[in-house]
Amino acid sequence: MTQFVWGYVREYEDERDDILDAVDSVFRSGRLVLGPSVEGFEREFAGYHGVPHGVGVDNGTNAIVLALRALGVGAGDEVITVSNTAAPTVVAIDAVGATPVFVDVREEDYLMDVGQVEPAITERTKCLLPVHLYGQCVDMAPLEAIAARHGLPILEDCAQSHGARHHGRMAGSMGKAAAFSFYPTKVLGAYGDGGAVITADAQVDADLRRLRYYGMEDVYHVVETPGYNSRLDEVQAEILRRKLKRLDGYLARRREIAARYAEALDGSGLVLPAVAEGNEHVYYVYVVRHPRRDDVLAALKEHDVALNVSYPWPVHTQRGFAHLGYGKGALPVTEKLAGEIFSLPMYASLAPEDQDKFIAVLLDVLARL
Repeated sequence: MTQFVWGYVREYEDERDDILDAVDSVFRSGRLVLGPSVEGFEREFAGYHGVPHGVGVDNGTNAIVLALRALGVGAGDEVITVSNTAAPTVVAIDAVGATPVFVDVREEDYLMDVGQVEPAITERTKCLLPVHLYGQCVDMAPLEAIAARHGLPILEDCAQSHGARHHGRMAGSMGKAAAFSFYPTKVLGAYGDGGAVITADAQVDADLRRLRYYGMEDVYHVVETPGYNSRLDEVQAEILRRKLKRLDGYLARRREIAARYAEALDGSGLVLPAVAEGNEHVYYVYVVRHPRRDDVLAALKEHDVALNVSYPWPVHTQRGFAHLGYGKGALPVTEKLAGEIFSLPMYASLAPEDQDKFIAVLLDVLARL
C-alpha cells in the first residue's frame, strides 16, 4: 500500500494526454522562459483568488523570500510566525536576514494562536506570517486587527491551502501578499518545483517582478537592488494552467475522501481533524492524532503502509535553529502535537476501494493496540 505516498502518479495516468500536450505546446512555441504560459498562469491564478496581480517564481520557499523582500523585510527585522510548519517557512525568513519569532498553535486545529501574536510584537517586528496549515485558514479577523493597530503587513503562507476559504474569503486574498508552492504533492501541484506570489498592491507586484529577475526591469539593467534568478518556467506554468481548471474538482474529491474517513474512523481512538469556525477545509493532508502514534506507524509498516508525519520536529527544536534560543517547553502545544500527529493517505485520485483497504488495515491496527 505504499503507493499512497505517490498519489500524483495515478493523477498523471488520469491526465497524461493533457500534461504531455502542455509540454509539447511549450516546446513548439519557441518561448521557454517568461513567455505566454507564465503570463497566462499568473493572470488566471490571481483571478481565481480575486486579486489583480500574480507573479510566478521557481518554488514556494523563494515565493516567501521574494515576498518578504518586496514588503521591506530585511536584516535586523523580526517576523512573527509558527513553529508547527514546514522548515521552508522559517528558512525563508532567515534568508532575508530577519529573525523568526514563534507563537504557539491551537490544540484543536493546529493553527496559529492569534491571541499570542500581539504580546510578541516589538519595535523590530516588520511582518506577520500566518501559515494556513493542512488545508485551512488561520483566524484572520483578529490577526488583521492586530496588523492594522501596529501598521504591519500580513504575508500569508498558502503552500497548503490552495482553494481554502475563510468566512467566504479565499486563502491568499486577505494579506498584503500571499506565497504559494506548487510542489508536486500540493493540492495544485506542478511536475517539479514552482511557486507564486499574489497581491492586490501594484508596487509589491512591480518589486516582485524585478526581484525574481535579478533586480532588472530591462534586460541587463539592475534598477534598484540586486535580485534573484527565481522564475517559474514555461513548462510548469502551462501544466499549472491546465490543472487550475480542474482545481475545484480536486477540492471536491478531497472533501469526499475526508468525509469517508470521518465516517469510518469515528470512535476509532483517533483524534480526527477539526474544521475551524468559518473555514472551508481543502484537506491538503488529513492529519489525525493518537497518543501512541509511533506504535501505530510501526504496526502499519508491518502491513507495508508508510505514512507521513507533518511535522515530527517543530522548527524551533531543530539544531539548525538552535541559535534562536527556544528551549524545550517553549511552545508546549506545538511540541505535544509533534509526538501525536500523522497523516492518512489524501490525494484527489485516491480510489474508494484503495481508501477502504487502508481504513480496514488502520482499524485493525488500532484495535490491536
